[in-house]
Amino acid sequence: MQTKDILNRLDADQRQKLGEVVRFGIVGVAATLVQYAVYWLLIQFISDEMPASRAQFWSSVAMTVGYFISFVFNFYASTHYTFRVKANARRGAGFAFSHLVNYLLQMVVLNIFLWMGVSREIAPLPMFCICVPVNFLLVRFFLKR
Repeated sequence: MQTKDILNRLDADQRQKLGEVVRFGIVGVAATLVQYAVYWLLIQFISDEMPASRAQFWSSVAMTVGYFISFVFNFYASTHYTFRVKANARRGAGFAFSHLVNYLLQMVVLNIFLWMGVSREIAPLPMFCICVPVNFLLVRFFLKR
């Protein structure tokens, strides 16, 4: 069965929701790559000689910087491309709130993996697997209401 045949069986609302999920995936992958690239670049400056608690702190700072840069990109792309809505103060506040929740979740999960001994380079990967689906639900809720 071809993709076109499958899409023709969906009603307009189902196609719209599927399109949102696909566009969210594209924007999410791009935003995640931006966040991880900034994080990876910054953790290169963390010395292996540094005490573990300080290294974990600076890893969190690096993730925060990456998150902020990714957040700006993500808001613009989410409103204009993913959900195709106009950016306004209410949507911006909802987006910011959903990302605050997501940021806090990411920091907790990242630090749990770092505490468990997962390397700084790898720890964000399982963190993203947990946090990205939660973020989709939160962002969709706040931008579509």
